[in-house]
Amino acid sequence: MSGDETREAGRVRHHVENGVARVVFDRPQARNAFTFAMYEELHDLCGALEADDAVRVVVLEGAGGKAFAAGTDIAAFRDVRTAEDALAYEVRIERVLSRLESLPKPTIAMIAGACTGGGAAIAACCDLRIAEAGARIGFPIARTLGNCLSVRNLARLATLVGPATVKEMIFTARLLSAAEACAKGFVTEVAADPDALAARVDELAATIAGHAPLTLAATKRGLALAASGEIDGAGDDLVVGCYTSGDFREGMEAFLAKRKPVWQGR
Repeated sequence: MSGDETREAGRVRHHVENGVARVVFDRPQARNAFTFAMYEELHDLCGALEADDAVRVVVLEGAGGKAFAAGTDIAAFRDVRTAEDALAYEVRIERVLSRLESLPKPTIAMIAGACTGGGAAIAACCDLRIAEAGARIGFPIARTLGNCLSVRNLARLATLVGPATVKEMIFTARLLSAAEACAKGFVTEVAADPDALAARVDELAATIAGHAPLTLAATKRGLALAASGEIDGAGDDLVVGCYTSGDFREGMEAFLAKRKPVWQGR
């Protein structure tokens, strides 16, 4: 995968243009609810995007405009009957979420319509979340399925919005408006309507794609280390990697010459 191209991959499709990879969850007839195959496609795509030097930032969105993603397709739960089934399901989903979360390139969730259950968990793994005013976000499982979130997912949400808001979302099973989600820290920005959402995400992705990729990757990894409590001596490789890179020399020379730097990511 390189340059500007498109690949159809089941229900998770993508294309790359001007350094921006657009990943589309394409199952609008089911509000982009994820099948197991879609989860696997997203996992594998993360690996491909990480390896593609043409990709500087990744935008994730749902097809159809009515949902980012409405979680896991309920039919997938019919075979979950035993303790082993339940734990295997969570392991399977966490494998995908942690892969997205650890992608060294910046990720933006472009949220229109419903962003619920597993879809909200996917959004929580992204670095930035931009929503249109009509978006609704939450985990209505206490009202619908009667399952629970894994501790890893609870920790992700608590980091974003705090334990009290997580309890409110789960206990009431109500969906937050985009404005509420922004006030509570889940959403980064709110756009007035779908057109404004598309324009803002395009603008933000272009800005990020033009910045030093090593700086962005080191920031993501450094924050992950800090969150894990690994601070003393951790991340020295990130500092060395940036300061000894060709990009750092290019940045200095470009600044002194009053020109725009040309980043290579190495």
